[in-house]
Amino acid sequence: MNKEIVISGFSDEISSEFDTQLEVVSKLGMRYISLRGIDGKNIGEFSVDEIKENVLPRLQKSGIGVSSIGSPIGKVFINDEDGFAKQKVMLDRLCQISNLLDCKYIRIFSFYIPKGEDADNYRDDVISKLKKYAAIAGKYDVILLHENEKDIYGDIARRCNDILKSVASPYFKAIFDFANFVQCGEDTGECYELLKDEVVYIHIKDAVSTDSQNVVCGTGEGKIPEILALAIESGYKGFLTLEPHLVLFDSLKDLELEDATEIIKDNKGLDGAGGYKLQYESLLKILENIESEGK
Repeated sequence: MNKEIVISGFSDEISSEFDTQLEVVSKLGMRYISLRGIDGKNIGEFSVDEIKENVLPRLQKSGIGVSSIGSPIGKVFINDEDGFAKQKVMLDRLCQISNLLDCKYIRIFSFYIPKGEDADNYRDDVISKLKKYAAIAGKYDVILLHENEKDIYGDIARRCNDILKSVASPYFKAIFDFANFVQCGEDTGECYELLKDEVVYIHIKDAVSTDSQNVVCGTGEGKIPEILALAIESGYKGFLTLEPHLVLFDSLKDLELEDATEIIKDNKGLDGAGGYKLQYESLLKILENIESEGK
């Protein structure tokens, strides 16, 4: 496999138990995880000391690095000023944790929009607040990765592009998430074409638009094989992070505004480790095909 492409993953989809996460990831031969849920607690709730004393030693012992912090930053309503103030404090702490873990990326979002309201009406407020986040990250030399997520301001490519260009910071870049664009009715090929210059991190998650269900990577409408081939051909270096969403898992309740069970109606009878392994092996197959076709 291309040495400059590194596979990582949201290991809390395997199990809420951190030791189990590390064990499964190690057995698969993976060397990186995206850190989100640790022993049933979200990364945003940890102090720097807790990470230093309780999490870092376990990572070091298993030889696993952290590709990104899967934070909940930006998952507050745009008009929740108290929530925003609290999140700025959390982000400062997460930047310290990133430095401690030798991790340069923190995944963030661009705020929930009140139901039934036009997201575009909130543009200036969203950009102003994201600039404040980027300024905090800049103090620690950490890069914030904006994830295109359902129900937030930056859910569609047009608005993602606008915030990336308007925040215009080396500390604010894009994650490309295939499934989220599919679930917002977007064409992922067009999205990638528009955003590719700002994309520095890729989530491996696929979906079908008929019922918004998440499916094994490469089997949905995300055009994962085609877009990955384009990205690699044009010199993409860095992480491909598994976020299978193939089974129900603890952290899902923090991620979805709607009832999580509606997102994954049929969890394929797999446990977390099984779903994660299936996604990992499917991605390896896609990468092998890209490599053999490129020769």
